[in-house]
Amino acid sequence: MITLESVSYAYPRTDRDAVSDITLSLKRGECVLISGHSGSGKTTLCLAAAGILEHEYGGKKSGRIVVNGKDIKDYHDLSDLSTSIGILFDDPDSQLIFTTVEEEILSALERRGFSPDEVEERLSRVLAVTGLEGLKDRPPHALSGGQKQRVVLATTLALGTDILILDEPTSELDEKGTDSIVSLLKELKSQGKTILLVEQKYPRLASLVDRLVVLENGRIRTEGVPDQVLSDDVARRTLIPDFSGIRTEKVLERRKPPIIRTEGLFFSYGDEEALSCVDLEIAPGEFVAIVGENGSGKTTLIKHFIGLLRPEKGKVFVDGKDAGKAPVGELAHSVGLVFQNPDHMFFADSVYEEVAFGVDNLHIPDRDKAVIDALSTVRLENVRNLYPRWLSRGERQRLAIGCILAMKPSVLILDEPTTGLDGAESREIIELLKRLQADGHTIIMVTHSREIAEECADRVVRMEAGKIVSDSGEVI
Repeated sequence: MITLESVSYAYPRTDRDAVSDITLSLKRGECVLISGHSGSGKTTLCLAAAGILEHEYGGKKSGRIVVNGKDIKDYHDLSDLSTSIGILFDDPDSQLIFTTVEEEILSALERRGFSPDEVEERLSRVLAVTGLEGLKDRPPHALSGGQKQRVVLATTLALGTDILILDEPTSELDEKGTDSIVSLLKELKSQGKTILLVEQKYPRLASLVDRLVVLENGRIRTEGVPDQVLSDDVARRTLIPDFSGIRTEKVLERRKPPIIRTEGLFFSYGDEEALSCVDLEIAPGEFVAIVGENGSGKTTLIKHFIGLLRPEKGKVFVDGKDAGKAPVGELAHSVGLVFQNPDHMFFADSVYEEVAFGVDNLHIPDRDKAVIDALSTVRLENVRNLYPRWLSRGERQRLAIGCILAMKPSVLILDEPTTGLDGAESREIIELLKRLQADGHTIIMVTHSREIAEECADRVVRMEAGKIVSDSGEVI
């Protein structure tokens, strides 16, 4: 179905190959999972296999790619290729342009020239299998990250192509959502669909995968059936997260008042109630994990802590300030938020200037030292001059953390900080957060990973339908 022969590619304005000498074949009905550190070339490999590098990008290309027996160069354009290949990018926002979920899916179907009856049948089926029936009239921009991801996946699946290239299709989904997508992909595979899958959740997808490919510095480090690949120690640490031994004792400043406190907090998006009577206290120096299914209110809650959302009813206090009234700039001295989608934070022309913006805005002394220290902490000092959106998803995630760290807030809030990171990198981020906690920072983390929450946090707060339904610890 797809064959890559000695494929290499370097992006414009760089001399380094993003992928180098990649040779790989996928047969009909086969599922191949690609993994590797952020920046190892996973997304570039997907773009190459889908023909996007050939037909849309500049840069330096070599090697040969064949899709369904035809050289990718001989396809007229991406529209021609789209009859064979459906692709989901690692950033769902980049594929959402219409005003409702239903319109997103319909637009893809109508462009393919299906009959009205077939359009209706495909729409109904894909809404059902992706759990989107109740959201079909909602605007995509108002959805949670996981819900957006399901919309883009639904749009891709509705086309019914024989080849699916899916870049992190479950990265922002909760466990229930991930399991439903795995079941769906198994069904498609049984129908003969070929699936090229970039994912960092191998343990949850193991029953789907025929072969594993682990990339390292743009090259294939190891490739083969799962048991063979997992015998490689580096590959195993990449594919299977291990957070054992990472927990430390609580570092609570018990004599001080809570650094975060909500009282009877309510918030709605139009007629949709997102938060309902939320009461929560978080102590200085505590590491709190907030968990719950997509759409349960987790991100809405933490946006109140930095003033991006203001309470409809109730109160929010941050470091003694009324977050319902205090200017965002004033709150930024105390608290920083790393967004679920790091791209929402970026606008500068280089990695260095991206980090420097917050430093300058808050008048942090010794600008260069603050920026370099932050970049060193998140291992990005070697790409300081690159355009941020040229980085991989995992690198962009680390850059977002660096931007916040450079502003030196006492409270660090992270919305799904391990999205797009492999097992070893995820552990590295959590270890970083534990070190920051040990230095006196308060850490608040939204996560879908039950393992991270239970193994690494002092306290787990679970949300459902905009309410806190359980709390594993009380502030003393």
